[in-house]
Amino acid sequence: MSVTVRSFAKINLGLRIGATRADGFHELLTVYQTIGLHDVIRVSVGRGTGIEIHCEDPRVPRDESNTCHRAVSRAMEAMKAKVRVVVEIEKRLPVQGGLGGASGNAVACLLGLERALRKSLPAAERLRIAAEVGSDLPLFLIGGTVLGVGRGEQVFPLVDLPAISCVVVTPEVGVSTPRAFAEWDRRARGLKPGFTAGEMPHETGTDECVRPYADHAESAGAGKLTVSDRSDRMNELGRDLSAWLSEPYSSAPFGRGRAGNPLLWLVRAGIENDFEQVVFPEYPELREGKQALERAGAKYVSLSGSGSTLYGLFGSKGAAARAVVSLRKQGWAAQATSTLTRQAYWRRMIVA
Repeated sequence: MSVTVRSFAKINLGLRIGATRADGFHELLTVYQTIGLHDVIRVSVGRGTGIEIHCEDPRVPRDESNTCHRAVSRAMEAMKAKVRVVVEIEKRLPVQGGLGGASGNAVACLLGLERALRKSLPAAERLRIAAEVGSDLPLFLIGGTVLGVGRGEQVFPLVDLPAISCVVVTPEVGVSTPRAFAEWDRRARGLKPGFTAGEMPHETGTDECVRPYADHAESAGAGKLTVSDRSDRMNELGRDLSAWLSEPYSSAPFGRGRAGNPLLWLVRAGIENDFEQVVFPEYPELREGKQALERAGAKYVSLSGSGSTLYGLFGSKGAAARAVVSLRKQGWAAQATSTLTRQAYWRRMIVA
């Protein structure tokens, strides 16, 4: 049996990097948001044993290091399934782009495998497997607007924000997340800036961590985020996120009261991605891309994850379409899409 799954991308609405923990990871605070751009994953099961990964993109590994391979292997063990699994990855998202492509692929494989085998893992087991494979995977088991804390793998569904038009720019550079973290640490220690191959933290481990943040209240009238006092910088973004998540719908449902989409209140909140401080000096074209999106009329522009993808939020579908035309004339690889609500994310995931 073969199952086809859309593997959607994510963007980060603000990202704050905290202190390095004893396990080598950094404390993170971010809001993930799924968007409509996606890869396509086909999972087939049949007689035999083993896991095969197929992808035409030479940058995608086909061995045990592939996140899809690791997720499928753990899921088969948990379901006690003895079959041959073939995974075909149709890459449409950039590799090392900050859109969570590899992580989303792994979750799509996990869900596709369950469907192909006509078996379902308990939700807790599914989440455990996702967190073991990588920090970004659990968010794709929720979709929509998601709070990420710990090393990013501790996820909590937030009030589902309405869809907003988005333009994604993908410069032809790949940014290594471990190297970006290493550069952040170098600057924090007062060392000379410059990406190096050494001193890389292992931001891909599997240790569980103690949750340092309180849950975000999910009710629209009680949007309140409480953050521990372990880091002044984390507290600062926590307050910004709390204000942003609470204010737009503190008095009325969406579509009433204040005008405009709540995501555009990011402008007022001033929420930023810490990675811009270390990635932009190394890759000046990324700063230029951000400026190009701003000139094209974006209400809010940010790097996603550690990059290299940039995104801009627009007030209307028409404004986003006009921005894409303008950006492409300037030589930028730009695509128009929109953010995905949690309901739309799950409704559109399974193709066949």
